[in-house]
Amino acid sequence: YLQHLCFENEGVKRRVRQLRGLPLLVALLDHPRAEVRRRACGALRNLSYGRDTDNKAAIRDCGGVPALVRLLRAARDNEVRELVTGTLWNLSSYEPLKMVIIDHGLQTLTHEVIVPHSGWEREPNEDSKPRDAEWTTVFKNTSGCLRNVSSDGAEARRGLRECEGLVDALLHALQSAVGRKDTDNKSVENCVCIMRNLSYHVHKEVPGADRYQEAEPGPPGGATGSQRRRRDDAGCFGGKKAKGKKDGDMDRNFDTLDLPKRTEAAKGFELLYQPEVVRLYLSLLTESRNFNTLEAAAGALQNLSAGNWMWATYIRATVRKERGLPVLVELLQSETDKVVRAVAIALRNLSLDRRNKDLIGSYAMAELVRNVRNAQTPPRPGARLEEDTVVAVLNTIHEIVSDSLDNARSLLQARGVPALVALGAASQSVREAKAASHVLQTVWSFKELRGALQKDGWTKARFQSATATAKGPKGAPSPGGFDDSTLPLVDKSFDGEKPGSRDVIPMEALGPDGYSTVDRRERRARGSDPAGEASEKEPLKVSSVAVCS
Repeated sequence: YLQHLCFENEGVKRRVRQLRGLPLLVALLDHPRAEVRRRACGALRNLSYGRDTDNKAAIRDCGGVPALVRLLRAARDNEVRELVTGTLWNLSSYEPLKMVIIDHGLQTLTHEVIVPHSGWEREPNEDSKPRDAEWTTVFKNTSGCLRNVSSDGAEARRGLRECEGLVDALLHALQSAVGRKDTDNKSVENCVCIMRNLSYHVHKEVPGADRYQEAEPGPPGGATGSQRRRRDDAGCFGGKKAKGKKDGDMDRNFDTLDLPKRTEAAKGFELLYQPEVVRLYLSLLTESRNFNTLEAAAGALQNLSAGNWMWATYIRATVRKERGLPVLVELLQSETDKVVRAVAIALRNLSLDRRNKDLIGSYAMAELVRNVRNAQTPPRPGARLEEDTVVAVLNTIHEIVSDSLDNARSLLQARGVPALVALGAASQSVREAKAASHVLQTVWSFKELRGALQKDGWTKARFQSATATAKGPKGAPSPGGFDDSTLPLVDKSFDGEKPGSRDVIPMEALGPDGYSTVDRRERRARGSDPAGEASEKEPLKVSSVAVCS
């Protein structure tokens, strides 16, 4: 009856807490009668649902998390397991509870739910067919819980990465989903988001990362690098090989990389950054119609291609060799803002590979410029790109035209200069105007292009006026509560860093740590569309007799 009263009734929830009913319910999770345990857990699930965090804190303070974990270990009734994991999913949306859940429940959630339901086996029988993942409600709830806690910070990421079997099981579940072409469900979305979060800062945080660090890259070699572009590169975008070229020649043309020799197969957190995961993420980007899954898969590639370590170099090259660049370029046409943003920043990181940079300049420029135009004149009402997305697109354009005369020419051919000038003049955003200005300055710096620019009526003064517009009031904060320190400037060298030395490039500047590539819930506080972002299990509506699903 209490469970029924609490259904979407904030007043009743508050009254239960004030009357100290939560400690009583938590105590009943250890009751000898199974029906009492089930009813108590159902009430806690409804009481823990919603944005009001007071009930979540009260459940924590009376030992609710350890009690729920004990019940999960003991329960064999599927309905009880659904209730327990649903309650933990609700609790995991509360920041102070994330590490509590990891400390008390990670091992149990992994070994009781994620591993067995994923189909992954530690020691598979060579004669038996690999098992498929089971998309049960318990798995969905548990993966949703782990998705939330994986966004908590470095300590949380370390705990999840080092949990035996977790990464292996998540990857197996995703491979199963791709194999069955079942990539749009919530469980897949949760798994990809966890993988994206655990890929954040792998180049800094995983054990032994120092061994794989590479020297800071110098300037990419001026315009001559783009002049080395071969016609065979069109093969990366589905074009035909040049006449007379054999497969071996083509492989050499793609700068075949010698991966480190292994004495045994990669496992655990090592699987996060193996080049083999590229094919999985590209399959998800190709097959899925779930925008949250698309954003997370692109974000995972973004994270893995960041940083100055050997594995990022391999990831960038593997995306090219797996024909992943055209997949990403096509997604720049997405009608979903966050997908465009994630893809744009992934392309920026991937362009740190010179061959990728040349290809992206040739084949992505038109779509990037189209998004700049859409920032001024949306294709439909209410479809204007968010500030973060516009800046991400501009940053990517800047990256691919820097030190590349050919790519700068591609920008001119795509009618990018008029679009950039118009955006800089009309935008109400200081960040957008600044980013557009930096691109224009870079284009003007190519003396070989000034004749063509002047022929089209552009003058140096016009580019300088764009710079002045971008400056804005001295010391003025970025609009929307964003801090430029969490979103890199268009050219990192403006911050005193060497070009190409960037770290992970954010998708969003969220939270005090700027964990832009981990899955954060504060988007709702900023008024973004929460569709598909349910961070909690919906409450249970019950009759006086039975629980209704």
